[in-house]
Amino acid sequence: MKNTLRILLLGFLLTARALAEDGWQTLFNGKDLTGWRPNYYPDSWSVVEGTIRARATKASSHLFFVGAQPEGQFVKFTSFVLEMSVRSEPKSNAGIFFHTDYEAPNGEHHLANGYEVQLNSTKDEARKTGSLYAVVDLAESPVNEAEWFQVRITVKGRHITVQLNDKTVVDYTEPENVERSRERAGRKLKPDGGAIALQAHDPGSTFYFKDIRIKRLD
Repeated sequence: MKNTLRILLLGFLLTARALAEDGWQTLFNGKDLTGWRPNYYPDSWSVVEGTIRARATKASSHLFFVGAQPEGQFVKFTSFVLEMSVRSEPKSNAGIFFHTDYEAPNGEHHLANGYEVQLNSTKDEARKTGSLYAVVDLAESPVNEAEWFQVRITVKGRHITVQLNDKTVVDYTEPENVERSRERAGRKLKPDGGAIALQAHDPGSTFYFKDIRIKRLD
């Protein structure tokens, strides 16, 4: 038993070292929410069987990657590749935000700034999984959300791609001096970067996240 544990620990250390040498940073340790902080309703977030579970207790809650930053701050990412594995319970809604911040001015606590990659296993929601929400919307989901699927978001300069299970579903370049509608005015890339955040959308929705890692490209 001791030898088996030593082998498992050695394998973990070698994998972590290889990821670090290749430029990848692991964002979730698989045990607890160290390095993450919710903006509202902390009970919306828990760790279940090595995954982050998002299930809002009231209105929307967002879980920000903060690393070792003090209260009220978060880690900024500008150009990067973000990867994670995701699945959902039936009839669920969630999202992955980037280039965002804590600003959430309405009563539902929707984030005002940055982009959202939609996660959605409902039939009624028009914007399906993989959509760059309200910018490049998909009418059909490319995946079965009940099964684990990989999300890869790449931001390089003004170019954004979204891949699901290695298939590119969004390929978008933000125009210079882009103008959005009034309600989406903050849906823009920030020159100095912004936060990574996960969304717990509503009490009827449950999504799971694991294997979360990021590689900076700047």
